[in-house]
Amino acid sequence: MATPITPVILSGGSGSRLWPVSRKLRPKQFLPLISEDRTLFQSTLERLDGIVNKQPAVIVCNEEHRFMVAEQLQGIGQTNQGILLEPVGRNTAPAVAVAALSLLDKTGQDPVMLVLPADHVITDVAAFQQAIQQACALAEDGYLVTFGITPLTPETGYGYIEQGASLAGFENAWQVAAFAEKPSIETATAYLAGGKHLWNSGIFMFKASAFLRELETYKPEILAACKKTFIQAQHDMDFIRLDAASFQACPSDSIDYAVMEHTRHAATVPLNAGWNDVGAWSAVWEVSERDAANNVLRGNVMTHDASNNLVFTEDRLVTLVGVDDLIVIETKDATLVAHKSKAQEVKRIVTALEAEGRSEAIIHRLVNRPWGCYDSVDAGERFQVKRITVKPGAKLSLQKHHHRAEHWIVVKGTAEVTCDDKTFLLSENQSTYIPLGSVHRLANPGKVPLELVEVQSGSYLGEDDIVRLEDQYGRNEA
Repeated sequence: MATPITPVILSGGSGSRLWPVSRKLRPKQFLPLISEDRTLFQSTLERLDGIVNKQPAVIVCNEEHRFMVAEQLQGIGQTNQGILLEPVGRNTAPAVAVAALSLLDKTGQDPVMLVLPADHVITDVAAFQQAIQQACALAEDGYLVTFGITPLTPETGYGYIEQGASLAGFENAWQVAAFAEKPSIETATAYLAGGKHLWNSGIFMFKASAFLRELETYKPEILAACKKTFIQAQHDMDFIRLDAASFQACPSDSIDYAVMEHTRHAATVPLNAGWNDVGAWSAVWEVSERDAANNVLRGNVMTHDASNNLVFTEDRLVTLVGVDDLIVIETKDATLVAHKSKAQEVKRIVTALEAEGRSEAIIHRLVNRPWGCYDSVDAGERFQVKRITVKPGAKLSLQKHHHRAEHWIVVKGTAEVTCDDKTFLLSENQSTYIPLGSVHRLANPGKVPLELVEVQSGSYLGEDDIVRLEDQYGRNEA
């Protein structure tokens, strides 16, 4: 009988180098950056279909991203064995440890874990799945397997794996002789010429018990904190809420530093499957379909005498004339223009925005909620205008505001409105007024999306002026 293979999808991270499309509250893994109808997260899951005895995945994500994860799983018809919610980021070693503890607790078995970042691109799915089957045999035998990418260029932005002796009895597998940090260009060039070094992909495969055993040997303090965190976790449907206090006390460390660089059971399997970690806009250009002038264009874009450019637009018409090698990204509230060779430095803009407390580093103008989304159309002194979309059958929390009143105008669909002791329906072109302090709720009882315009007025219009009295999504904040 084939060994059960359980994917563990690591879905943390902020993707700051793909700003302004990727932001802290909607990072790159949840965006359709390469395919227009699939996010990176969804593509990561779908390329696993067809693997022999593949089990439903375990997802590890930031607590703030839980509804995006659940919605995107539902969007591609994927089940799961649990969505582990990290209250804070503690790097990959603790994330994988709590996933391993969860699997051992839930299944009573010792599955092989396939650990995958949620934001990678792999173009050759058949080669990828073949490498997984090769690595599975190693993992069953007690090895901790890392997948190495055969380098094509002397890349200085990746860590490297040095191949040791080939492993007898296993196909296409080697011992790990050493791990190397991101090298200088001279060292990377020597690695490329020597033919014994692979890029470190950040993809791993091992039995749950084998990883925990090695973690206990080399970083027992991490395992102890993760055990305490998991024991005190709260289960809420598919969500497993890790205990905040004990997880915050856990040391932050990567799988590589905590285990792989120390263990005597490390093996590597080469992965030649069109891998890219999509670490910057230049990488998006590399893996995307290009036109005759080598441009990658998405949205409302026109060009003349322009080549080798990447242009994404969400809203306005963007035109390029007589320019080459540019990145131009337009969103509803921010525009980026950068030379393609400087793509890695976009994160410096995000750092500066964060230092100034600017919201553009954290959130889009279009904000997703478990019930739908809203777009902040206009704002001024004592007023704000939003366009709100509520999914069929969804409803907002029962709530009230201390500092603002609201006017609702239905544009499309049917709204069920609760205001204090009254509940009534509104159809297209009808409106209502929610006085300051009134207990209210908006719901969509129909089968089509509800769209309405909300005009807020008052002395304070922040999203934290919400007192939730009842909420089906278990939220304590906006």
